[in-house]
Amino acid sequence: MQDLLTVSSVVLSVLAGIFGWKAFVDWGQKVRYKHSLTLDGSAESKCTDRLIEGESAFDAKVISAMRDASVRESIQGDLADGGLSASAALSDRFPYFRAALSSKWFCSHVDRAGLAGQIAESGFCAARIRFALIFGATAAVVGSIFSGELCAIMLIAGACLGWRAPKKALEHRIENRAHQMEHHLPEMLDVVALGMRSGLSFDASIKLYTSHFKTYLAREISNAQKQWLSGLERRDEALRMVARSYDSQIFKRIIETIIRSVRFGSSMVESLEEQSAEARLTYRTRREEQVAKAPVKMMIPTGTLILPAMLILVVGPVLLELMGGGL
Repeated sequence: MQDLLTVSSVVLSVLAGIFGWKAFVDWGQKVRYKHSLTLDGSAESKCTDRLIEGESAFDAKVISAMRDASVRESIQGDLADGGLSASAALSDRFPYFRAALSSKWFCSHVDRAGLAGQIAESGFCAARIRFALIFGATAAVVGSIFSGELCAIMLIAGACLGWRAPKKALEHRIENRAHQMEHHLPEMLDVVALGMRSGLSFDASIKLYTSHFKTYLAREISNAQKQWLSGLERRDEALRMVARSYDSQIFKRIIETIIRSVRFGSSMVESLEEQSAEARLTYRTRREEQVAKAPVKMMIPTGTLILPAMLILVVGPVLLELMGGGL
């Protein structure tokens, strides 16, 4: 048993070292690439991955790893003779791995995460497998210090956590983007309504908002405006693309109202002000709902961590006294 534990520890240490060295090499290549782009003056538009409000640094690193994996898979597919990357070739050769190298959930949620065109399905699946291996190997190395059984348990637990890390990062990105959009939506509607009430057109009012506010929503609306002004997309299609990239029904309804008003030439100042008040009320209601749920969520750590310690502190001396009296 001791020999088996020693061998497994050595093997897992070697695997962890290989994955660590590969991660270090990839990190070095990424740093050099960013430095070269900085010298060219285009690093801000191509390489920066700004944290959105409420997003953790770990989720940002996971999303960055998925983006890098997507680029790597695309490059491998371009350089391969058959036009297939290594994961695609593995999927064609071994059909049993096809389920691990595809994800219907990713295809239906990548748009709402605002990462369409940046992360491909192959990159998501490759990053999921890579995180499962790294987390599993690291957890197994830690568990092997204590016992072989703990090593096996932590190997399975770490692999499961690594497998779910990319999906959780995208879910958090979808939720945080929706919260941030709903937070800045009322001010966007107020600025647009103020501009149109002052005699500006809809496009000029949108430009007024995007040029004076540096929010995530302003940046995406600015990109959509550049598309319809340059003729790449129609105005209604560009606005609908922005609405589809968020998991918010009220934002989609507001965009449809704006599109109808612009198409038929009706006045939208009053409707924008009403929708601004509705969006502000909706945001406040959801925040109050989250605050009301906090005591219920606190019952779980309170019941599992604090309450047992208090019982031991209160009942412990009594039990020790009874045990001493009995002896």
